[in-house]
Amino acid sequence: MESDAAMDIAGGMTDGAGLRERKKLRIRETIAAAAIGMFLRDGFDAVSITDIAKAADVSRRTLFAYFPTKEDLILHRFADDEDEAARTVRARPAGQEPLEALRQAWLGALRRRDPATGLTNDPQQLAFMRLISTTESLGARLARYTSRGAETLAEALGEAGFDSLTARLAAVQIIAVRRELTLMNHARLADGQSAAARYPEAVQATDRAFDLLRDGLDGGPAKRR
Repeated sequence: MESDAAMDIAGGMTDGAGLRERKKLRIRETIAAAAIGMFLRDGFDAVSITDIAKAADVSRRTLFAYFPTKEDLILHRFADDEDEAARTVRARPAGQEPLEALRQAWLGALRRRDPATGLTNDPQQLAFMRLISTTESLGARLARYTSRGAETLAEALGEAGFDSLTARLAAVQIIAVRRELTLMNHARLADGQSAAARYPEAVQATDRAFDLLRDGLDGGPAKRR
């Protein structure tokens, strides 16, 4: 009976912890949704932290506990995915080269119309990308997330057998290429091209970009340890 009681207490503690985490997640999502809606409607610089806190029905202190800077309110989704490339490399099938795994992952994202590729017809996503590209402080903050993404990818490439210099240089190039592919897609869609019409061109650009990366990595004697 004592054992059963202990298990009940432990279960209750686990359930309590789960409830707290879900509550925190809901608060975070509520704040972010309020902020993004206001930014898209009024512009990033025209919206204050006080305005966002009021709309989300939280205090400024609570808001900053979830989002340390104003820029993080809109860029947190990039922070959440900054290690996505590294995870792709680590999860690749046995025998598959890291760069090929990244190529296939990006092609898959294009097929799914993943907003991260810039290939989406969603008006809100297009407005979101336009806001980032036209707001200087958001561009600067995004560069920090991009840098951290390159660092995590370099670590994964090192684990895959690349020497430290090659891993670092390759990671920076791969992240930069993916960013440029995204911007190219976004620019075409912003000009009125549909995602369906852009898709074949996006696939061609992706294959060309990863071919160039592959040829560059294959051309040096210090590829592997």
